Amino acid sequence: MKYLFIGLGSIGKRHLENLRELTNDEIIAYRSSKKNDGLGDKYGIKEYYDFDETLKQNPDVVFITNPTKFHMRFALKIAKNNCHLFIEKPISHNLEKIDELLDIMNKNKKICYVGFNFRFHPNLIKINELIKSDKIGKVLFARMQVGQYLPDWHPDEDYRKSYSARKDLGGGVVLTLIHELDCAHWLFGEIKSVIAYVGKLSSLDIDVEDTASIIMKTKNGAFLEIHLDYIQKPLTRTCEIVGEKGKIEWNYTKNTVRLYLNKEKKLILYKEKKFRRADMFKKELKHFLNIIKKGNKNNKSNDIKHVMKIVEAIKKSSKKKKSIEIKEFD
Repeated sequence: MKYLFIGLGSIGKRHLENLRELTNDEIIAYRSSKKNDGLGDKYGIKEYYDFDETLKQNPDVVFITNPTKFHMRFALKIAKNNCHLFIEKPISHNLEKIDELLDIMNKNKKICYVGFNFRFHPNLIKINELIKSDKIGKVLFARMQVGQYLPDWHPDEDYRKSYSARKDLGGGVVLTLIHELDCAHWLFGEIKSVIAYVGKLSSLDIDVEDTASIIMKTKNGAFLEIHLDYIQKPLTRTCEIVGEKGKIEWNYTKNTVRLYLNKEKKLILYKEKKFRRADMFKKELKHFLNIIKKGNKNNKSNDIKHVMKIVEAIKKSSKKKKSIEIKEFD
């Protein structure tokens, strides 16, 4: 197998390092300009600076890990080159051309995978198991939030230049912190409607929204409250899920899941003592490579599109100041 990386920022380097641990196969990279960062020598990769020349190397698997705004531009060209695709979340900054991409990938019987690594967090896997096994009964409502001060994300870099902070690169909390939206769909099922307020509330020197307050209704009738921000100190990431028979609480920083059973008046604590954040990415990568190996042609098109429909509904709701039905984007 030959692997190609497009984009070697922080997330690209993470996937590259994990891949190199798993294989000695050839890895190449397309880079928009020459950089003296030593990645070629460190990981044994050959770097190219002309995209057409890069595609002539006929890679089998391509990792698209550049800024969100450019994902589709490269993905469509690569799809026509008959490659498997791993696209770091989100798949794009809007719904345009997603159908075209998936049609090409399906026609070529190739995998199109979007990297939502939180689906591999052991706490969230446990929560999914508890919900699916009916431990708390029918889910009635849930609250999810994530907030972290943007300049603290990469202290050695100028936050104003990061893709998260720039509209021209597809930044903003709704797209950058999309994990909560994906997890809402994954844990609670299809989202029916959205009402949201999105805006820049802080003095951060950015041209994108830094805060989003979202209420969603699922097809099953549950209410979901989701909060995203670039402002809070310290990092906060939590989830509370209330069902007819009990309640689940997740605290990311404490690495705990608490299950309360109403009838038994019993509290059960789950704690993953050996968890490391890097493990999510490693498990995700192994899962992706295993899909290719098994020849599973499930492109998860419903998941990919549904999450992006939620993004579009959030932005439209904030602009129109009204509830938006997800079916508007069918």
